[in-house]
Amino acid sequence: MEIQIDPHTLERAEERGAHEDEIEDVIQTGFPIEAKHRRLGKAKTYEFKRERHHKYYEQKRVEVFYIIEANIIVTVTVYVFYGKWERENEHSL
Repeated sequence: MEIQIDPHTLERAEERGAHEDEIEDVIQTGFPIEAKHRRLGKAKTYEFKRERHHKYYEQKRVEVFYIIEANIIVTVTVYVFYGKWERENEHSL
């Protein structure tokens, strides 16, 4: 299925520390997460092992929310969390 990344999503990704290729990867290979307002969500945890805003983080978790219109995945927004997760599909921070 084609993925259309909305400009708003790219702006939020840049602000929050994610990249376009990560957004596509999350949609294609991430695990489903709960979403509101008839949206779908997927998340994936990546090794980070560096500093962001003067603090060191082991991992980052990228969550992408999207809708499907006429067989096209259209992103709505992306969230990025920094920390350490025990399991790939762990839902809480």
